Amino acid sequence: MTSQSSNALVPELAVSDWRKSREFYCELIGFSVVYERSEEGFVYLSLGEAELMLDQIGVGRDFDLSDSPLTYPFGRGLNLQIRVLAIDVILERLHAAGIALYLPPEEKWYRIGDLESGNRQFVVADPDGYLLRLFEDLGERPHTVTT
Repeated sequence: MTSQSSNALVPELAVSDWRKSREFYCELIGFSVVYERSEEGFVYLSLGEAELMLDQIGVGRDFDLSDSPLTYPFGRGLNLQIRVLAIDVILERLHAAGIALYLPPEEKWYRIGDLESGNRQFVVADPDGYLLRLFEDLGERPHTVTT
């Protein structure tokens, strides 16, 4: 990976403590640091094909709207879907760290035209309340019409 993103969309999350968030994303979720600028409270992370930037509020440049109060939980109404090879090891690390899940593990099938795409997934909140929906791909199957 070069210093430039290869993805067309890379979310940048405003966080209250970039080091605490980096530890959560790396130690518990499994992301790796691509690069960081500690003097700016910034870190660029990757996990497989997923890329994410974390930027500490009040350090370096902010995209904070001064007329809109920023209160916990950040990112209301947003969840980031992240594909991983397997969710079990992440679930074990979260459990060992005492991190509660927002949505317990489930198998969910989503209709896409005449097919259904399957996910084994769960949702967890990061230290600032951003929701992460981590999933492993279960493949596709024909859509079955329910009456």
